[in-house]
Amino acid sequence: MTYRTIRQRLLLSAGSTVIMGLFLAAAANSQASATDTNRTYTTVNDASMDDGNQKNANRFQPTALHHHFWEALVLEPQDAWSSLRSSFQWQEKKLPADAQARVDEWIEYYRSSPHNIAAITERATPWLAWIAQQVSDRGLPGEIALIPFVESSFDPSARSHLGAAGLWQFMPGTGDALGLVRNGNYDGRLDVVTSTEAALDYLEMQADQWYEGDLMLSLAAYNAGAGTVNRAQRQAQSQGLDGKYWDLSLPHETMQYVPKLKAIATIINDPEKYGVSLPDIHPDPAFAKVQLEQPVSLAQASQLLDVSQSALAELNPGLLNGSLDPRSAQTLLVPEEVDTQVLAQLSQSDDTALASASTPAVHRVERGDNLSAIAAQYNLDQQDLIRWNAIDRPEALQPGQLLSLSGR
Repeated sequence: MTYRTIRQRLLLSAGSTVIMGLFLAAAANSQASATDTNRTYTTVNDASMDDGNQKNANRFQPTALHHHFWEALVLEPQDAWSSLRSSFQWQEKKLPADAQARVDEWIEYYRSSPHNIAAITERATPWLAWIAQQVSDRGLPGEIALIPFVESSFDPSARSHLGAAGLWQFMPGTGDALGLVRNGNYDGRLDVVTSTEAALDYLEMQADQWYEGDLMLSLAAYNAGAGTVNRAQRQAQSQGLDGKYWDLSLPHETMQYVPKLKAIATIINDPEKYGVSLPDIHPDPAFAKVQLEQPVSLAQASQLLDVSQSALAELNPGLLNGSLDPRSAQTLLVPEEVDTQVLAQLSQSDDTALASASTPAVHRVERGDNLSAIAAQYNLDQQDLIRWNAIDRPEALQPGQLLSLSGR
């Protein structure tokens, strides 16, 4: 049983106990009320009323106890989307007409491509709950968690023709300035955990340093650079304007940046209204972190954890050569459902244990595998694989098929 399953059962049991306790308290209070002539009753039944008013008066009147029952019945968010919506801060703010028109234009654009939104939100599945939690923990508007929708379509491996990379599309120089390591083995811009922390730090730093906490101006600077935004702000203020984001004349992409973000947040805030279907995403993060002090390849971790190598690769796009070197990165992300005892085994494994896991006895074929790639992965000869497994048609491997890696 996974941690999530156990937690859900405990919450259900605890919730049932709370509800039963509240009902029993209500019943006890009702019994006490029936024998106490000094109490105020839950129905209005004043003998001084005439018969015409008596019928309407004998109706239920909620007491403080009933109000308390429903106030006490606070349930956890059912999914990551409802949790995210509860942290939105910009949805109720009225915009000037011209600003709202810019947002509405993007709402219609996204609304006309519901399948595109569905694909992007599906890609967000492993990351959204964790990112939203980081945003919430900092007290930032929940809309900030949707920046990767605008920047990279929630693709952690995305690269632009200008050199930006990752969910948050950091340029090399910006990533370097924020301490994101880049070398031949690792790119911190592609590491979802480190790049998210860097992006939120960057937004808060610019908002505090330049814009008196104004996050919309910080978002503009995130896209165009603080120098560009500062010049536009001074120009707007020289014309008697406040110098807020909506007052500025900025490069076209930056003029559309916040309207895009507000548009997608508006749609996610009420997807049914806009004919959009969102995937189910659990409110808890979909991954766990393992701190490692020795190098480990994804192939080794896959064997120790009994998790597919492709699943580990998807969670760790920053590991460029399929292995973690603690000199560059110390955290490996693994699926949340991995047993905690197994995680402890991985984090405490020494070189000998990892070496024993480096050459497994068998390989389970995954979708997209071919013999050439499998042989290269384990430093084997392709013809040996064919002979050991009596393979007649190398091109006809099936997902789930087990291949011997030693001939024994």
